This record gives sequence, structure tokens and C-alpha cells, in this order.
Amino acid sequence: MGDITLESASADDWDEIHEMFSAALNFDPNPAGSAADRQLFEPDRTLVARRDGRIVATIGAVTRRIAIPGGVIDAAHSGRGAVAATARRQGLLTRLLHRHMADARELGESISVCWASEGRIYQRYGYALAVRRVGLALDTREAGVPVTSGAGVLADGSPEELRDVLVKTYDEAYAQRPGWSERTSAHWDYRLADLPHMRGGATALRAITHEGEQGIDGYALWRATGDWTDTGPVGEVRVEELVATTAEAYAELWRFLTTIDLTRTTRIWSCSVDEPLFYWVGEPRKLSATVSDGLWVRVLNVPQALAARRYAAPVDVVIEVRDAVLPGNTGRWRLTGAPGSATCVATDDDADLRCDIRALGAAYLGGASLTALAGAGLVTELTPGSLAAATTAFGWHRPPSAFEIF
Repeated sequence: MGDITLESASADDWDEIHEMFSAALNFDPNPAGSAADRQLFEPDRTLVARRDGRIVATIGAVTRRIAIPGGVIDAAHSGRGAVAATARRQGLLTRLLHRHMADARELGESISVCWASEGRIYQRYGYALAVRRVGLALDTREAGVPVTSGAGVLADGSPEELRDVLVKTYDEAYAQRPGWSERTSAHWDYRLADLPHMRGGATALRAITHEGEQGIDGYALWRATGDWTDTGPVGEVRVEELVATTAEAYAELWRFLTTIDLTRTTRIWSCSVDEPLFYWVGEPRKLSATVSDGLWVRVLNVPQALAARRYAAPVDVVIEVRDAVLPGNTGRWRLTGAPGSATCVATDDDADLRCDIRALGAAYLGGASLTALAGAGLVTELTPGSLAAATTAFGWHRPPSAFEIF
């Protein structure tokens, strides 16, 4: 067996990367899927491990910005990480991830984000669950979406026909929702690819928009299934994403999606833990809610990351951080933050809190409380009262959410 080398990919490597990645995930390579995925392929941000000239492991990153509490920052959006079955247990993923994190930090990205095929893998490298996703399967007979007082208008069409207004609406909304990422033209091409083998027996992707007094202020991407039993139709609406910048648009879109003829269930695979929909149903259990992991965050540069976000309340705290992978993060950092500004600098002052790097990743988007993380053993309070104050500060008025796998 030859030595395994690690290097950046070239544009010519894509087909082999796609084939190896598909096999590692137990899928057959798909030409249409390959063409769609290739739109986001950045060779200079993709690492490959070669043995005897063949690619046996890979991980990639997409250059993209993400919304955080109080702002938007550059973040390494990692994906397509896999090791061939014949190259497992040789430390390849460790080498790839260590290099990925070091490269992203060098590029000025203070966090790396990913969707994990298995969470236990990424926790070993300092990633933490930062966004929980809630899946819902609503019995539409339980839906009680309130009637709004507005005079909004719904319009339907294909996603491509409505693409310009979808883009405009998403751009207006995403910066206000921690966990949502920017979309360039290539990201929209990927999002709307609508490959037949990914439809799960449902229709092609459909779009609906809501126009309020100030113009288009919401949309939904959805599909449906047609099914009948001896007692009648039992079709299902599958909501891929719903984006709204006003409460009226949000309500009217949900009203539409829960009243489609010949359907009895409306399903959304990922929504926020604070969805107003929870308060509109007569029997919340009929939502069949499931909670699972969504977005994982790895803090790459502690002072840069903590200074970039904003805080729900004034805070002045010294945090001692442990990071076994990126030693530049290890040390004591004085965080001084508020709703409008923040700084984070190295200090020799005594620490108020001590934490593992995973705690900062979990709390970074405002989704996990430092108090809960202390209960999990990831945070230790050294100065009485500092944990409660920091917990309040790290919160945010809207919990993070995520619904787009990259």
C-alpha cells in the first residue's frame, strides 16, 4: 500500500470526488446530482487524500456568509467530508479536519459550520450543536391559523418564474435570522435544482408568494403527494422552506399550506423551536413534533468570533478557553459586549468562567444557554454570578434556525 498524501483538489478531481463521496455514504453516483453539487465545488477549498494516485478521503468548504446575533460574518461552510471504506481508521478525517480548520482561520473565517452525518464524529474536533431543528407533521384538521386583517395577495408559479422575488425576499430576511446563510446565484441554482430522485414520490417543487402593502414579503417552497385510501384522499403537503418578513405573510402562507385540496397532512422537515405555528393548533400533540440536530458550529478564532456578534445584555467577563486542536484559542479572554458593540482581547486577569471550545460553539448563535452547558460539564463558573450574567448576554431575541443543507 502506498503512502497517503494530503493536498488541495483541482478542477479535474470533481468526478472522482463525487464518486468516492457517494460510495462512502452508500449511494450510487448520480449524474444529475453530480452536476448540481458541482455548482458549489471550490477546488482551492477542497482537500483530498490520495493513495497510489486515487482519492480515498475528502472534505470541502464553501465560501459564504452566515447570520449571527446582531450581524453577518464570513464562515467556512464545510461539507462533503468522507473517507473511503478501505481507508478508514487511519486518521485521515483528523488530518483533513485539522487542515480545514487551520486554513479557514488563516482566511479570516472565525467559525466553521456544518450539517453532520453523525454528530459523534464532529464533536471530537470541537464542533458543537448550535441549532436544533424541529420537524412537524401537522394534521391539518387541527390547524387554526388566524385570519389576518391585511389585504395581502397570494400568487403561485414555478420557482424559476418567481426566482427574482424569492431572491429579494430571502435577502431581506436572512440577516435577521441567526443560522441562515447568504445565497449567491450559484446557491440559488443549487437550491432550486429539484432533482427528480430527491422528490421522494412527491411533485416537482412549487412556489407561492405573499404580497403585502409594501410588496412581496414572504414565500414558501413546497411540493405535494397524491394518495387515497378507501375513505378518501390522504395527500400530504411538504414544505421545503418558508420565509416571511411580516407576521401577515407568515400567517397567510401557513393558511394556504394547511388548506390544500385533497391533503390531510402538512409536513415541514426543519423549522425553528419558536415557530408561532405551535400556538395555532388546537391540540399541539397533533403536530407530531420531533427535535433533532441541525447546524453544528466550530469556533476557529475566539476573540474574532466573540467580538463579531452582539449580546442581549451588557457583559464584562473573562473566559478561560481550552482548545486541544487550535492552540491559538487556548487562554483567557476578556469579553466586553452589549447590544450594539463588543470587544474580546487576551488578558492575564483571573477567569470568571472556564469552558471547552465546544461550549462557545453551542452558544455562539444564541441557541444554547451557558447555564445548560454548565450542567453538561462544558462550562465552569469561577466567579459567583458570572454564569447567570453571561447566560443572559449570550441569548438573543430570536433562537437560531436552519433549513438548508449545504
